[in-house]
Amino acid sequence: MKSNIVMPDVPEGPIPRHIAIVMDGNGRWAQKRGLPRYRGHIQGASILEDVVNAAIHFGVERLTLYCFSNENWKRPEEELNALMALLKEYMIEQRPTFMKSNVRLRVIGRRDRLPVETLREMDETIRLTASNSGLTLALAINYGARQEIVDAVRRIVGEMLDPEKRDAALKTAGVDSAEKLVDENLIAKRLYDGDAPDPDLFIRTGGEQRLSNYLLWQLSYAELWFTDVLWPDFTPEILKEGIIAFQRRHRRFGGLNKNDSDLR
Repeated sequence: MKSNIVMPDVPEGPIPRHIAIVMDGNGRWAQKRGLPRYRGHIQGASILEDVVNAAIHFGVERLTLYCFSNENWKRPEEELNALMALLKEYMIEQRPTFMKSNVRLRVIGRRDRLPVETLREMDETIRLTASNSGLTLALAINYGARQEIVDAVRRIVGEMLDPEKRDAALKTAGVDSAEKLVDENLIAKRLYDGDAPDPDLFIRTGGEQRLSNYLLWQLSYAELWFTDVLWPDFTPEILKEGIIAFQRRHRRFGGLNKNDSDLR
């Protein structure tokens, strides 16, 4: 579906380099209208192109969207089937748009339990967009932050148990023991999207105010912004509101700004 939406003006001030969003409220949007929950997911997917285009318009470099969590497998079978079919359809339909808009697609999360057909279309879209140099769109699918950290530790342990990989890593780092090798940087590089900058702005729609096992490592210093708007009603104008809220924050990263000498 081609959108004719008019983009709002770009807000003056610093633009977050990386925005992470929990797209909450699809099911409630549908239930309020007397519709089955999966209809909310269809409506939620229909606005993704507008949101991606808005992020490009505002100058955001990376957009990470929480599409499907590890815990979502507890949902009713009808809803799960609709979600998997929707993911497959999205991967196919958005390829021309991604190529035209120079968007690079990434997917983070575990691959197990995802249907073979969905994985095939997902991998093809990732392959086709790999050389694109514009906005990076990362979709968190079958994702959980604690599981991501567990998987990162497993990778590190596997590397340390392989003498050749361990010796190469020690030599590169210029240290003499695996204990000295393991630091925050090593762990961060072993996460699903290890080359990504940490999010500057976290947005959650739907009125809930929690992280829900999303990017727990990466969100350590992100600015958090919550809105009561349900995801299917989210617009570029609301994204702009979140960016303006970000611009009004004073990011100290544990220190003090020059005007904060009176704060202790």
